[in-house]
Amino acid sequence: MKTLIIIPSRMSASRLPGKPLLKINDLSIISHVSKKAVEANIGDVIVATEDQEIADDVKKNGFNAILTSKKHKTGTDRIYEALQKSNIRNVDLIMNLQGDEPAIDIKDIISLNDKMMKSQSNLGTLAAIIKDDSYFKNENIVKVITEIKLDDKFFPKALSFLRKSEKVDKAYHHIGIYCYARDILEKFVQLNQSKNEIENRLEQLRALDNNIDINVSLAKSSPIGVDTKEDYLALKKIMEYKK
Repeated sequence: MKTLIIIPSRMSASRLPGKPLLKINDLSIISHVSKKAVEANIGDVIVATEDQEIADDVKKNGFNAILTSKKHKTGTDRIYEALQKSNIRNVDLIMNLQGDEPAIDIKDIISLNDKMMKSQSNLGTLAAIIKDDSYFKNENIVKVITEIKLDDKFFPKALSFLRKSEKVDKAYHHIGIYCYARDILEKFVQLNQSKNEIENRLEQLRALDNNIDINVSLAKSSPIGVDTKEDYLALKKIMEYKK
């Protein structure tokens, strides 16, 4: 089976405009994510963006980029356009890797890809154990509830995704990475946004609302996603200290 990683990215994020080009260790956030994707070594990597400056930065750093429409409502619509525009053929799995998680663990990317191939699942994602109870009330940290407890061996189905939750069993920190079987991606982008999805600002609810199962792989760690200036400064401090 052949996997293609596509990283959607745009400059106009509502909470932190311009974040893909913010620098950590003299490299933009989007290029850090591209580097991690290439190092996972599971397939070709493309950044899908509506912004020429992101495409220029990515290419300058030795990675591939495809310019897409500015009219997409979601990252999944953007990656589908990039898939169609790419000249990469016979792709079985498309991994949607978020462009604002430069600290994602390469082993987790590989593990999700392996589980997708072994299980022939339609759609897979990652989640990590919640170690800080404040995460349950933090709406910026998405939670996933699974049918059985996560561990390294199993790839259970997600029951629901939510922004606020009580502290409950089988609730995990959802990490924004998705791996689609190609036919499921094609089906997904034809579906209308669901009421649930729009109200909660969670695209994955469109899949559950249309009876598309999402399987969840246990991640080794919860990377800091860059949603706010505080996130960026915290992650910059950690990554530059490690250097």
